Amino acid sequence: MAQDMNAMHVPLSRNDQQEALTGRQQLIDILKQSGCLSTPAVEAAFRAVPRHLFLPGIPFDKVYVDEAIPTKYQDGFAISSSSQPAVMATILEQLEVQAGHHIVEIGAGTGYNAALLATLAGEEGQVVTIDIDDDIVTDAQEHLKMAGFHHVRVVCGDGAFGYRDAAPYDRIILTVGSWDIAPAWIDQLKPGGRLLLPLALRANMQQLVAFERVDTHLVSISVRAGGFMQLRGAGAGPQTQIPLGPTPGLVLGLEEPRAIDARQIYAHLIGPHTDRAISLRVTPQDIWGGINHWLALHAPTTCHLTAMGALAQQNVVPDLFGVTSTYQATLGLLGGTTLCVLVRSASRSANRESPGDIGACMEVDAPARTLRVRRFGPDEQLAERLIEHLSAWERAGRPSTMGLRIRAYPQEVPYTPSVSEIIIAKRWTRLVLDWPS
Repeated sequence: MAQDMNAMHVPLSRNDQQEALTGRQQLIDILKQSGCLSTPAVEAAFRAVPRHLFLPGIPFDKVYVDEAIPTKYQDGFAISSSSQPAVMATILEQLEVQAGHHIVEIGAGTGYNAALLATLAGEEGQVVTIDIDDDIVTDAQEHLKMAGFHHVRVVCGDGAFGYRDAAPYDRIILTVGSWDIAPAWIDQLKPGGRLLLPLALRANMQQLVAFERVDTHLVSISVRAGGFMQLRGAGAGPQTQIPLGPTPGLVLGLEEPRAIDARQIYAHLIGPHTDRAISLRVTPQDIWGGINHWLALHAPTTCHLTAMGALAQQNVVPDLFGVTSTYQATLGLLGGTTLCVLVRSASRSANRESPGDIGACMEVDAPARTLRVRRFGPDEQLAERLIEHLSAWERAGRPSTMGLRIRAYPQEVPYTPSVSEIIIAKRWTRLVLDWPS
């Protein structure tokens, strides 16, 4: 275990060491003030492990900010990153690692989260981290060694199969978004153990879910809003991301795979639009954990529209979520070739610069703002349907991830739902959603 990692292995001047230390402590203070970091053990881990050792070559003023930092791209899209610290704090607090725990992490990234896990598990614990790409594994191994975490095992493999050689585990954590719960994760989890993953209830609507194993199934003990890059390999979900336009970076995400006229949708998107103001006032938490959730579960034509990189600067996509200045995203409905999306009135100017794994801790103190519906295309009734869905969410009491329970049953385990439960069938599991009183 590393002891004084600020001064170990990395040839920093005294001023650089102080700058890195100051940046790290300031970032942690921000996470505490935002409410994303409240557990003393997780706070101590963040204070003990310098993030810059896992992001060599990146300036400290970029490392010690609450942003995801992409580290690998494929076809113009980020496929690996050092996750946003606020999201990392959220999932680590959900995971509740104890000293001596055996843990497997799926999605090694830079190795930073594995170092935090190893710090929480202590000298008697064991951490294995898996990634599907050789180069990511090699880099994570190097970063962990340079930071003094020689005992963390870094494995190249497909995370959908877990890592049987060191099973069973007290904790299994995914730092990649997963469309389903692979059988291996349940099999390799100890009775009473905890599985934490960004689970896609629908194709583009993830929740950060902490499950505990109960008999033949899993029961959620914590559900938070947030999202991660998608799992690749055998556990990858259906392809629902459709590029729009001639330049990479503009993507339409569908909740259900279907054929669309991408060329016509793009033509409407860069043409005139019509805005309609509505009186509904919402906070960022209402959007992340409420409206996003409601539309995905109740409207099959729900879609997400995202502009990344240089395209985000061109204001093609209205920024509903407020993630970063180079990642602008909104959601709405797609009908035929007409697209209706939500716009947050008087939106702040985003000052973040990097897309990546995201969560609902951002803008926790932001005031409620009204929404508008922006229509691209001729179908006026589509805007009416979107407004009606928002009204239904309001009438239902603004349900959100707060109080949501998710149970995951293997497909071979029979289950008869009640009228109040929502059933989502996956490849390996059947998800049962309800809000118990």
